[in-house]
Amino acid sequence: MRILLVKTTSLGDVIHNLPVASDIRRVFPQAEIDWVVEENFAELPRLHPAVRRVLPVAVRRWRKALLAPATWREIGKYRRLASADFYDAVIDTQGLVKSALIATQAHGQRYGYSAAVAREPLAARLYDRCFAIPRNQHAVVRNRQLAAAALGYALDDLPLYYGIAAPPLAAPWLPAEPYAVLLTATSRTDKEWPEAHWLALAAALNAAGLRCVLPGGSASERARAVRLAQGMASAIAAPAMNLTDLAGLLAGARVVIGVDTGLVHLAAALQRPTVALYSASDPALTGVLAGDNCVNLGSIGTPPDTTEVVHVALQLL
Repeated sequence: MRILLVKTTSLGDVIHNLPVASDIRRVFPQAEIDWVVEENFAELPRLHPAVRRVLPVAVRRWRKALLAPATWREIGKYRRLASADFYDAVIDTQGLVKSALIATQAHGQRYGYSAAVAREPLAARLYDRCFAIPRNQHAVVRNRQLAAAALGYALDDLPLYYGIAAPPLAAPWLPAEPYAVLLTATSRTDKEWPEAHWLALAAALNAAGLRCVLPGGSASERARAVRLAQGMASAIAAPAMNLTDLAGLLAGARVVIGVDTGLVHLAAALQRPTVALYSASDPALTGVLAGDNCVNLGSIGTPPDTTEVVHVALQLL
């Protein structure tokens, strides 16, 4: 059996789809699983041992240079890779028109969400079979249910398992002492946690014997991490890292505390004690979901206070 998974973006969404690969491998041990993903996130599916081949796309970059010959050469390369094999199922858990169009380039029956529940209803017209998976569920649950419906298996006896692991990062700038990772950066200002709260949290972690490491993706995020680290005792603002190194950084942490961002989901997927902080989105739908050592705090319009976060973080140590 050959299966193609289509989940291209974003970082958190890609992580939420990892359990699908785990489920398929457990039900069909001999299945060959390929995965279409945006090039910036291609390192993540490669961490999963059930994924045979990753097919990178670059839709975000292609849109900016749609008339360039190089863009069409890359699109042609993707089409050749996607059509090289016949798939028993092409499962699009993204539910967007762009992901559905990407799925049409592969040979095989296409499965996706019905128009009533897809993020973009028009996408349903491009699938061979559609399923009305309820939207009022966590994203991980919806992904798993769609794949189970497409391939005809039950989830009852399949525990949630992301299936990835990463060796702890070995880097000269990392502290020798136990450390906590603080994920302070997010794509939206309404998802941020006040800087004074981060400073108070760091002080409590220092008192518990942990140093703090603050990574950042963009240059502006790293500059913010530097500013925050300067107000903390013995904190480290991490240099620029790729996703593989970030996974290693998270894998070595005693605890990870972060705002609503893809990396907090990566920490949970790596089975690290994780505290996720919410202020502008509903954790019931997109919170960390990985067992008792992962906790969501706050919700839309009600960010958690410092006392609550400190208490939960110290409980997880």
